Amino acid sequence: MDQILNQLGELVLGSVPTMIFFILLVMAYGFLVRRPLDKVLAERRARTSGAMEEAKLAIAAAEADTSSYEQRLRAAKAEIFHAREQKLKLWNAERDAALEQVRQVAQERVKAAKQEIEQSAVAAKAQIEGMSAELSAQVLKAVLPAGVTVTEAAQ
Repeated sequence: MDQILNQLGELVLGSVPTMIFFILLVMAYGFLVRRPLDKVLAERRARTSGAMEEAKLAIAAAEADTSSYEQRLRAAKAEIFHAREQKLKLWNAERDAALEQVRQVAQERVKAAKQEIEQSAVAAKAQIEGMSAELSAQVLKAVLPAGVTVTEAAQ
């Protein structure tokens, strides 16, 4: 058993430089590789999260612009609709004015035609009255004997 312990002690003693070398290698790895790698990864995370934040801000700005454009589009549509309504009102007013003018002209023509008819009626009555006296004289002349005059018969 002593021999095993002696061999074991020699192995441990022979492995001490290897252990020291291994510990130095792990520390060198920490200083030379691990710390710079951690810094690069932290910077990368910061840039990525910064880019994500910038992207979120850009999306928010785009949404604001979109809502602004939509609002302006609604305003433009409302303005166009209002202008269209104004044109329709103007056209309706012009049509109503033209119709009223035509009505007035037609009413004037009707009045003129009525006056003309009344004048024709008055002239026809006067002509009929004038002809009735003459016709009655002719009738009396035809009915009365030949020697009696119309003025004597009327008495």
